[in-house]
Amino acid sequence: MDRELALEIVRVTEAAALSSAQWLGRGMKNEADDAATTAMRTMFDSVNCKGTVVIGEGELDEAPMLYIGEEVGSGHGPEVDIAVDPLEGTNIVAKGHPNAMAVIAVADKGTLLHAPDMYMEKIAVGPKAAGLIRLDDPIEKTIDIVAKMTNKRVRDVTVIIQERERHDELIERIRNKGARVKLFGDGDVGAAIATALPQTGIDLFIGTGGAPEGVISAAAIKALGGDMQARLVPMNDEEFERCKRMGLEDPRQVLSLDDLVRGDDAIFAATGVSSGELLEGVRFLGGDLVETDSIVMRAKTRTVRYIKAHHRLDHKPHLIIND
Repeated sequence: MDRELALEIVRVTEAAALSSAQWLGRGMKNEADDAATTAMRTMFDSVNCKGTVVIGEGELDEAPMLYIGEEVGSGHGPEVDIAVDPLEGTNIVAKGHPNAMAVIAVADKGTLLHAPDMYMEKIAVGPKAAGLIRLDDPIEKTIDIVAKMTNKRVRDVTVIIQERERHDELIERIRNKGARVKLFGDGDVGAAIATALPQTGIDLFIGTGGAPEGVISAAAIKALGGDMQARLVPMNDEEFERCKRMGLEDPRQVLSLDDLVRGDDAIFAATGVSSGELLEGVRFLGGDLVETDSIVMRAKTRTVRYIKAHHRLDHKPHLIIND
């Protein structure tokens, strides 16, 4: 992939974040999601690539844009797979909570897992424990491994996990082991990535969440040198067959990081909508001046860039401004 693509993709996540941030705390999640999706799709027209959405807003009959199979980009440049979540955390934005982001993963054509919209078991760690985790290991063993590789006492290991009833037993076991638990509500892309960024203080991510978010997270974790394993959780025969139609002969197999993102190159970009673990949210500075905080990384070079940008909304006619 062209290295310039990384910076072009940031412009796309910025547009989505700017548009959806106007709905922060207004209790209107659908409006926020629509604003992010429309802005992201519009901005994609200026990106020099021949992109195909492999993870998006749904099937053609479910989503008017950024649907699975849609072609995006200028039509010139590299052929790539695109995975998007225009607003990772629609409920977060509606309630004014932290950690909402606009996110995109890009990889060479045919290298992103075409994950169906269903549940996925996931585990992720940073570079120090890469290659040593196993999804099926007892959580107690995994915590010991992470503690050893990060040179921490077990009581200082922080495990991030989504606050859901399905995780109650796992949370209890983590606490009984003596590790620290950090709970989050929505937005597990940021939670998984946090394990590979030392400034977050997060050592281990585990739990069951969305499969599309798992693939997007995997692109970032690959770029950061971390590790991840996952397994799809089809809930019925229809979901099981859908996995097989999307190329997984054994839908319940354990998927490695290289199964989720094949090849040695991937780009991940995100722009904060509300402030959280990874990024600051969109800040309205007065008048038409707005500041965004973004991160972009590339697996091939392991380069990570943090980008703060000032925008003048009156000079962005492609954005739908909520008056």
